[in-house]
Amino acid sequence: MRRRVRAAARPDRHGRHGRLDRSSVVRPPLPAIETRAEKFDLTVTTAVEFLRSAWPELREVRFDIGWMPEAADDDGIPRWDVQSEQKRIILFRLPIERLARLHHNDDLHRRMMIESCVFRAAAEYLDRDPWDLGPDRFRF
Repeated sequence: MRRRVRAAARPDRHGRHGRLDRSSVVRPPLPAIETRAEKFDLTVTTAVEFLRSAWPELREVRFDIGWMPEAADDDGIPRWDVQSEQKRIILFRLPIERLARLHHNDDLHRRMMIESCVFRAAAEYLDRDPWDLGPDRFRF
């Protein structure tokens, strides 16, 4: 009569099928995906912070981000709405992003286009030329 020898139990360091150093099934958590809306908000916020630090008249102005204007005007679809009485500027994200004619479609040019809209809206509020708002910002 033969005796069967039982195999020894595998140590804990082995993964399934006896392989060493198996990776876990679930990946490590990935960073949150940055959406276009989040990038737009960040670009507007940084431009507004710069303008408020340079122009005290803008410190009490509320900058809001809207999706779309309610209606088109004689010039087409507006990119922003300046409400001087309420001390409010509304920037419309979809027209700014979708109707832009960028000569290079990359993050840098999109950011510059969004910043230019913020500057032009603030200049309209202050009744000044946009280039007067940050002359040192554009000098090299």
